[in-house]
Amino acid sequence: MMFTSTGSWGLYKAPLSKSLLLLPTVLSVLLTVLLPQYHDMFTYNLQAVRQGKEFWRLVSGRLFCLDLKDTFCSSLLIYNFRIFERRFGSHKFASFLFGAWILSAFVDLLLTEALRFMFELQVDVLPAGLLGPVFALFVPFYNSIPRVQVTQVLGHVSITNKSLTYIVGAQLLTSSAYMWIVACSGLIAGMFYYSNKLAVQKFLRVPEWMARCGSVLLEPVFSDSEPTAEAPLGMGATLDIQRQQRMDMLDQQLLLTQLAHFRRNAQQQPAQTGLLNWNRFFPSLRHRGQNRLQEGPQPQQPPYTHPPDNTDVVEEQVARLMEMGFSRMDAQEALRASNNDINIATNFLLQH
Repeated sequence: MMFTSTGSWGLYKAPLSKSLLLLPTVLSVLLTVLLPQYHDMFTYNLQAVRQGKEFWRLVSGRLFCLDLKDTFCSSLLIYNFRIFERRFGSHKFASFLFGAWILSAFVDLLLTEALRFMFELQVDVLPAGLLGPVFALFVPFYNSIPRVQVTQVLGHVSITNKSLTYIVGAQLLTSSAYMWIVACSGLIAGMFYYSNKLAVQKFLRVPEWMARCGSVLLEPVFSDSEPTAEAPLGMGATLDIQRQQRMDMLDQQLLLTQLAHFRRNAQQQPAQTGLLNWNRFFPSLRHRGQNRLQEGPQPQQPPYTHPPDNTDVVEEQVARLMEMGFSRMDAQEALRASNNDINIATNFLLQH
């Protein structure tokens, strides 16, 4: 079983993501099921904005989804994108969402006007909800999350750790006729903000005082306790598959634990440099089981001597980890210890 690059620790260290999951979802359900008479207040009506000067609809119409399918898909995407809050912190994550939210509103107006002028296509109402920032998050997701192949279908189609996220995004994209306009606006806003064109990150950001207030209000309510390191039970269809999954998970946890232990020792002994490649000394659990089944006496192993750390790392993988915000030294250490497995290295760096 392979860990994805987005981690597996729920909403730990992601209070803003948790609040965006719970509050808009609850309000969307209330508006859809219990309070349909208030739908018009939260409709993203661009005609009312242009002709009636009801600019408040650019705010109210872009907060809560009025379609439960959109609510479900956007919630799945926000949960998956919580890794950016862990990596950059709640303040920078909130600034990205805020900047993308503001920019996508202007792009919505520009695109609809362009469609009306060029193709005489009148678009009066767009899908409501916090959809622009959700689509904008696909920009850092595409650029900074490593693509790790999990399996292949029909021998040609690769399934990666990012495939499910793109599938959910495609489902959200096709949920309504004009969702593609919102998606294009979000992607354009995300690229503009992510690349920091015209120093937009300096101006469109959450103020420090607001970030502190949000931290005081959100963290006690929406913060999660630190996850345990215990591996969940295997979910295979047969006992053999479950045992294999459990062995694979324990194998990777052993590697991560040994790497963490070595790094603590390295900090206590500054004179010792380099990082051990634990796969050289600790065979995987399934290999240990196979070794026990072999018949005949095994040759006695020579006494262990500390080998020099000359494991080559793949510079492309080092660059990908550095693009995710990790230092070059940490990236090289994690790759050496994980035998150049960027998936395991990414999970370790995100945990520590």
